[in-house]
Amino acid sequence: MARRSDPTSGPRAAMIRSAIRLIRERGVAATSFADVLAHSGAPRGSVYHHFPGGKAQLVEEATRSAAEHLGDGMTRVLEASDTPDALQALADLWRRGLEDGDYTVGCPIVAAALGTERGARDVAGEAFGTWSDLLGDALVADGVGPERARSLAVLVVGALEGALVLAQAQRSSAPLDAVVDELSALCRSAIGQA
Repeated sequence: MARRSDPTSGPRAAMIRSAIRLIRERGVAATSFADVLAHSGAPRGSVYHHFPGGKAQLVEEATRSAAEHLGDGMTRVLEASDTPDALQALADLWRRGLEDGDYTVGCPIVAAALGTERGARDVAGEAFGTWSDLLGDALVADGVGPERARSLAVLVVGALEGALVLAQAQRSSAPLDAVVDELSALCRSAIGQA
């Protein structure tokens, strides 16, 4: 049995996981507490006990949890290879996620950034900044100058998120593959010029 202090179990954690899933599928505005409760199986009384700030708090914490999970995954992939190869590995993961979700499940960070909750939008902005920093640091480690690396990193994050939106809308991983191929070539060129 899980201890009370275990943040990965219990109704609160289940509601956060469900909120992430539903936000990925429906967006922030179309995800209600009732939906989260039904999806998570959490007792009705637990909503305001665990999230006294209401939906805004739940969405913000779900966004933070998703951002940390995605950032950890990005860190692992970037540590395992150079940046261009890491982009290909990330694309493979995202492609599987798109296909497994029949292209109905998008990025929870984009959903939060475009959503109705200011706190979640702020967390999304921080997440995009963190991911840009991770990619920028990886490019610097690959030999790219710091200023160019930071610029490329912002381009990569923006292009990848846009490619995921296009892939979801077109129900095809072709946009993701095309963008990652171009970004990988661009990063290889920047590394080669360093």
